[in-house]
Amino acid sequence: MKLERKAYAKINLGLDVTGVREDGYHIVKMIMQNVDLYDTLTFEDNDSGDIILTASTDKIETDERNLICKVAGQLKDKYNVKKGVTMHLVKRIPVAAGMAGGSTDGAAAYLALNELWGLNLSKKELCELAVSLGADIPYCIIGGTALAEGIGEELTTISDMPDCYLVIAKPAIDVSTGWVYKELDSREVITHPDIDGIKAAIEAGNLKKMCSLIGNVLEDVTASKYKEVGQIEEILRNEGAVGAFMTGSGPTVFGVFDKKEAAEAGYKAVVESKLAPEAFLSAPINPGKED
Repeated sequence: MKLERKAYAKINLGLDVTGVREDGYHIVKMIMQNVDLYDTLTFEDNDSGDIILTASTDKIETDERNLICKVAGQLKDKYNVKKGVTMHLVKRIPVAAGMAGGSTDGAAAYLALNELWGLNLSKKELCELAVSLGADIPYCIIGGTALAEGIGEELTTISDMPDCYLVIAKPAIDVSTGWVYKELDSREVITHPDIDGIKAAIEAGNLKKMCSLIGNVLEDVTASKYKEVGQIEEILRNEGAVGAFMTGSGPTVFGVFDKKEAAEAGYKAVVESKLAPEAFLSAPINPGKED
């Protein structure tokens, strides 16, 4: 049996950090949104019992350090699965980009292997298993538009993001999430985004109001070190973006456009600037409604 799954990237429509737990995990309040940019994974069971992963790029580790392999190993051990699995990853989502590229691949592995190995676990059960491997994985299993709290695992599904066009741009730099949070902890955060207001604007279908409220407490940290973040945002706004923001711990920036022509112009301007070798025209998506 062979399965193929799309693993969708995410952006943050608001990201606030409200505290730190005793175990070092940060307490967050954020709104997550899938976008139409995805990796493709194939899964085929094998009789050897081995967990085998290959990838389309040598930038990706394909041994037990990879989250996909960790998911397979966890499920295999916990449910005493005798069969192995042969997996292949076609990587499109930028690496170290603040877009949950690793987490969404892990989520795809949970969903696919649950079916491939006939485990019959609910999404809730998969999410409970997933949080031990990564706080973003439960969201990636559920997908769509969601409010995430706790360390990211407490999820509330909300209305779909208003229709719009997105330009996503990643500069040629990799940002360590650990470094960003450590730097944040050393600073006093004065301004916190209005996550409840963003949620209300989304549910009212008010794109401009949503964009007027979007904020990310991690952006000041990353943008203060990497000027490309602000430069790309300025390009996108100059081309008519309703708003332009950094996602996650960065350095990826996304611009929100209400007109397709403006989004295409924004994309072209970013490409011509050579500030972001990885740039994409995209849109919000709810994978659960894809079909």
